[in-house]
Amino acid sequence: MTDNSRSGRPVILGQNQYGKAENRVVRITRDGGTHHIKDLNVSVALSGDMDEVHYSGSNANVLPTDTTKNTVYAFAKEYGIESAEQFGIHLARHFVTSQEPIRTARIRVEEYAWERIETSDAGSGSIGADDVRHSFVRKGQETRVTQITYDGSSWEVISGLKDLVVMNSTNSEFWGYVKDKYTTLPEAYDRILATQVSARWRFNWTGDEQKMPDWEKSYDQVRKHMLQAFAETYSLSLQQTLYQMGSRIIDNRAEIDEVRLSLPNKHHFLVDLGPFGLENDNEVYFAADRPYGLIEATILRDGCEPHIPVDLTNL
Repeated sequence: MTDNSRSGRPVILGQNQYGKAENRVVRITRDGGTHHIKDLNVSVALSGDMDEVHYSGSNANVLPTDTTKNTVYAFAKEYGIESAEQFGIHLARHFVTSQEPIRTARIRVEEYAWERIETSDAGSGSIGADDVRHSFVRKGQETRVTQITYDGSSWEVISGLKDLVVMNSTNSEFWGYVKDKYTTLPEAYDRILATQVSARWRFNWTGDEQKMPDWEKSYDQVRKHMLQAFAETYSLSLQQTLYQMGSRIIDNRAEIDEVRLSLPNKHHFLVDLGPFGLENDNEVYFAADRPYGLIEATILRDGCEPHIPVDLTNL
C-alpha cells in the first residue's frame, strides 16, 4: 500500500472521475395500440471524495459502476424518458443527493431518433388494423446529444447534435482570398456548399428556482433555425454561414446563451470533362471525403462568457 501523503514523493492526485459509459437503453411507451420509442446511449461520470480509492485501493466511498448502470435502467422505468435532458437531470440529481462522497455528476446522453413506418392499406388489413402504430425506421443520420452536470447546487446543460449533413447546391461563392506561390485553388463564383454539422448549445438554466426549458421543443426549434439559416444565407464563406447559423439560434431562443459549431467543408470539385469532348456546366462533381477544411467557432449572447469546450470531442 502506498500512502503518498507520508511518502514524501512530490505526487498528488488530480482531477478524477468514474462511472459506467455507454449504457444503451430503449424505452417503449405503449399508449394502447400506439407505441413511442426513446432510444438512448447514457454515460455516467461521478467525482468527489475519491482520494483513498486511488491511494490505498479502499472502496469505502465507491458506488460500483454496475450500480450506476442498473440505476439508468431502473430510472427508465420509474421516471420514463420525457427527453434526453430531463432523464439526465433525474440521474445527476440522484447520484449527488443519495451518495455523500459524490459531489459532481456528469451525464452524457446520445439519442437516436425513430419515425413511424407508413404502411399500405393492404398491409395493415392483413394484421387486422387500419393504421399500424408500432413499426419504426431509424430517422436520418444525425444524433442528438446532451451533457448534464450537477454539483449539488447548480446545473449546466449543454445539448446539441452531430452528423447532420446538409448541402446548398448554389448560392455559395469563394474568392478574394490570400494567394501565395503554393495557391492553386481557382476562385469560385457558384459552388456547392456542403457540411456535416456538429453543434452544441448551452442553456442559461442553472438552478431549480428557474423555470426549466421545454427540452423537446427547444431542440426542434434550434434545429429548425439552424437549418433555415444555412438555407437562407447567400454564402461568401463557410465562416459567414456558420455565424449566421449560430446567430439565428441566439436571436430566436432566449433559453440559450452560447452556441459552438464545428463545420467540416465537404468539398465538391467540378470534374474536368474536356478530355471527353464534354462541357461541365456546374453539373458533375467529385465529392472528396478528405482532406477537408474545418471551420469552427463559438457564438455568444452579448455579455455572456464561453463555457463549451473548444474541442467538441470532449463532449
